[in-house]
Amino acid sequence: MAKYNETETAAINLISLGTDITGDIKSSGDIRIDGSLTGNLNTKGKVVIGPTGKVNGEVVCKNSEVSGTVEGRIIVNQLLILKASSKIYGDIATSKLSIEPGAIFSGNCKMSENDNNGGAAKPKPAEQAVK
Repeated sequence: MAKYNETETAAINLISLGTDITGDIKSSGDIRIDGSLTGNLNTKGKVVIGPTGKVNGEVVCKNSEVSGTVEGRIIVNQLLILKASSKIYGDIATSKLSIEPGAIFSGNCKMSENDNNGGAAKPKPAEQAVK
């Protein structure tokens, strides 16, 4: 029996080394950042932040692999991979998290079992009732 899969977009956006972008980015494809982004990033695809990549803002995506620096909240619906060279200064909300030895993470992490972490940073009603 065939399994239903989402149609993956072939679009890969690249912000290369030496490129600095100020402003918000919204995309449905994958994005690789080797340059600098000051603003929020929202995509339905995968975000790769290379060793020279820097993001100062919120990142919302399906999957992410970070080797560079992020200052801000990261919301990943499925898998977030923090490579040994990564530096994260902000909160994380994800379903699955992989952290290599050497990675720097300063913030809070909220993990949930489902693939919808858009609200993962918000407490569930049962958690709100507990004091």
